[in-house]
Amino acid sequence: MTDPIRVLVTGAAGQIAYSLLYGIAKGDVFGKDQPIILVLLDITPMMPVLDGVVMELQDCALPLLREVIPTDKEEVAFKDLDAAILVGSMPRKEGMERKDLLRANVAIFKSQGAALDKYAKKTVKVLVVGNPANTNCLIAAKSAPSIPKENFSCLTRLDHNRARSQVAMRVGVSANNVKNIIIWGNHSSTQYPDVHHAKVNFQGKEMAAFDAVKDDSWIKGDFISTVQQRGAAVIKARKLSSAMSAAKAICDHMRDIWTGTPEGEFVSMGIYSSGNSYGVPDDLIYSFPVTIKNKSWKIVEGLAINDFSRGKLDATAAELVEERDTAVSFLGV
Repeated sequence: MTDPIRVLVTGAAGQIAYSLLYGIAKGDVFGKDQPIILVLLDITPMMPVLDGVVMELQDCALPLLREVIPTDKEEVAFKDLDAAILVGSMPRKEGMERKDLLRANVAIFKSQGAALDKYAKKTVKVLVVGNPANTNCLIAAKSAPSIPKENFSCLTRLDHNRARSQVAMRVGVSANNVKNIIIWGNHSSTQYPDVHHAKVNFQGKEMAAFDAVKDDSWIKGDFISTVQQRGAAVIKARKLSSAMSAAKAICDHMRDIWTGTPEGEFVSMGIYSSGNSYGVPDDLIYSFPVTIKNKSWKIVEGLAINDFSRGKLDATAAELVEERDTAVSFLGV
């Protein structure tokens, strides 16, 4: 057995964390022989609920789980971390303007970024889940200047998984027969699920997704809107957010960071934009297609972008620029 790693989950008394923690603790993310110290952060009023979560984790009797540390203090939560999964954020309340939501979340992620900077390992891998995830991630990264910006990412894997599944169901194959879907841009209704480079294994033969689906109007219409609006559709049906699928996507995202992507496959992650890849402005957290090796991501370059796609990439970038500029104005810098 190797030494345990310290993994933080924030918003740990919430429903996404409740679906997530078991998967992490039993080895689905960091490996079946990697012991774990789980650090669970939430706000003070949620500590009694968190105590119940700790009891359940203990009652699972999981061999890899060395210790569970519940806390409402950042100096405890962020100390010596190997991985941080920032799930907790201020949710949008009825009547709340997007600007007010951004202001509240800037305060949270500025504070958590500063805590990462002060207490965590400089090699820490940080995944931001709490919405608006891209901009929250950017604020956390800006607030942790001693940690490389490449160590920060936000979750667009749920959108990626949704898109993959929609194509698989349309063609009549299982989701593992669809690869190289791309989610471009923001984790919002402007995101662009792109199948132009996707492949489908259909009846033992690999073919372009367009050829397997054989319905361009669906790909450019209902497919895109279904993926963009899927979170809202789940809330409408379930009266709660998509916790189970979000937890699965978080596990997928962090496992790929830890163990790498399969040869010939790429995945979607919100990462720091620099170097003007695909004409995307610098200084955004923007979802790109990436491959991962040795815990480092690399953007898949050189993919052809047609005029339809170009418009979609630019529209979601414009939204992110506006979000970033509003959020940065609240930083007091």
